[in-house]
Amino acid sequence: MKTRRHLDGRARRSARAVSSAGTSNRRARSDAPYQAFTLIEILIAVAAFAVVLAAINTIYYTALRLRNSTTAAIEKGLPLEHAFGVIKRDLSGLVVPGKTIFGAFSTVSASNNVSGQIGPNFHTTTGVIDETSPFAEVQRVSYLLVASTNNSNGRDLYRAVSRNLLPTLQDQSEQEWLLGGVETVTFLYHDGGQWRESWDATVVNTTTGLSNGLPAAVKMQIQLASEDGAVSRSSRSRELPVELVVPIQVQQRTNQTDQAATTTAAAGGGQ
Repeated sequence: MKTRRHLDGRARRSARAVSSAGTSNRRARSDAPYQAFTLIEILIAVAAFAVVLAAINTIYYTALRLRNSTTAAIEKGLPLEHAFGVIKRDLSGLVVPGKTIFGAFSTVSASNNVSGQIGPNFHTTTGVIDETSPFAEVQRVSYLLVASTNNSNGRDLYRAVSRNLLPTLQDQSEQEWLLGGVETVTFLYHDGGQWRESWDATVVNTTTGLSNGLPAAVKMQIQLASEDGAVSRSSRSRELPVELVVPIQVQQRTNQTDQAATTTAAAGGGQ
């Protein structure tokens, strides 16, 4: 009996010890501080996040403005690039003037029976030969500067093309729009030494002896109208004209060459 009581006492003491240890552990856990962010840490994190967002926003809108300006510049330059491509192809394919069909390359009596013509009429080998067109690749080309039809700043540059070089009646040329927003167009002609504002191939050049000749190069200057529609009087504030220089590769015989060829042919016939 004593042994049993002794064991029961030990068990009760052990239970009380375990209960006391659990209570102390709960008190220790309840007295320990919670692991959380303080207000200062949250404010610092929010401020850093705001700085990052502001930087991302600045970079994004800078890239967006750069993209818009690049797109606008490309869209603005495409018509000018296309017009220069067409004009360069026309001038590079010049046909040597002469006789009745091609006539003389002259700015004195240039007329295509269309108002607003600028520069001379000339013949070029840029015509497209297809199954539906009865004409050859040689066509007569001139350029026109007329009032804009959509009330935009400046005037419109057109290309007048005549495929029928031997019309029975008055030929009606086909007009192709090239460029809008043009203020002025100027043609200059290089004679081998300097640029000239006009060219008359019917006059024999005393230096070279050429008749019905072509210039060594043709320069085209296009002055674009200002975007706000106001024509500036100051030469400093005006934009410089856009220039296109096309060298003329066509060669033709001089009068001396013609005379030598005639002499040679006569001598050959005499033998």
